[in-house]
Amino acid sequence: MQESKYLVANERDALWGLTVSTVGYDKLNPGDPYPTRGHAGGYYFDVTRGRTLDEYQMLYLLDGEGVFCSDHMKDHPIKAGDIFLLFPNEWHTYHPLASSRWESYWIGYRGKNMDDRVEHGFLSPEKPIYHVGYCPEIISLYESAMQVAKREEAYSQQSLAGIVNNLIGTMYARERNIILSRDQDKVDIINKARLMIRERLESRITIQEIADQLGMGYSNFRKLFKEFTGISPALYQQELRLQRARELLSSTPISIKEIAYRLNFDSPDYFSSKFKAKVGCKPSEYREKMG
Repeated sequence: MQESKYLVANERDALWGLTVSTVGYDKLNPGDPYPTRGHAGGYYFDVTRGRTLDEYQMLYLLDGEGVFCSDHMKDHPIKAGDIFLLFPNEWHTYHPLASSRWESYWIGYRGKNMDDRVEHGFLSPEKPIYHVGYCPEIISLYESAMQVAKREEAYSQQSLAGIVNNLIGTMYARERNIILSRDQDKVDIINKARLMIRERLESRITIQEIADQLGMGYSNFRKLFKEFTGISPALYQQELRLQRARELLSSTPISIKEIAYRLNFDSPDYFSSKFKAKVGCKPSEYREKMG
């Protein structure tokens, strides 16, 4: 069983940063021929010879087992709950095991948004497989993409681009949370640390003191915190203080000097420079604009 839709994007669609070329669903019983028939020209391939595409694809294996192979990864097993990515100009092949069922979704896309993510190391052909498990949210996103593609209403490319961005973000975050949650003690430490930082924005508590209270050395705590959140604990604390500063500037008459010291910035000038770097204007300008 196969459902698929192939789409056309115009030059203006491409300026959006991401366009979708194909979306579909496969379901096979053990021993059924693979790939299924009905693919558009350039998409069907011989699994022994593989293929190269000029686009990205994201495939989610709901059921079954198989093998994936590419220029960067040789004969790697894939299983239910895996998402595997295909990259432009990267030779690849994949197929179910002869004795296995196979149920999968796919979506194909191209554009500068994805190129930038690869360039900055968020996605790489060296790591094409992500294990996300059974995820109703991801299934729902694929189903939504299929419905949008089938209707092919005006500006459907922009809607599909949003779905792809949601899929990629959900995949990326879910896999990392699965990995991190394997050590629940560490997860609990970081959650406790974040709560301590949030609850003490207007105190002079330092990151060293938080690490001490959690029974960790500063270096190990900083490394663990950054692995979990993507930023250092000191930057996390500063970002929350700047968020709180915006609230105080827009909703209270408290002076800028008082806000700076209340949120434990070294001086009003230091607070102003950090605020401008983050928000794009001085605290006084922000207050005037929000007033």
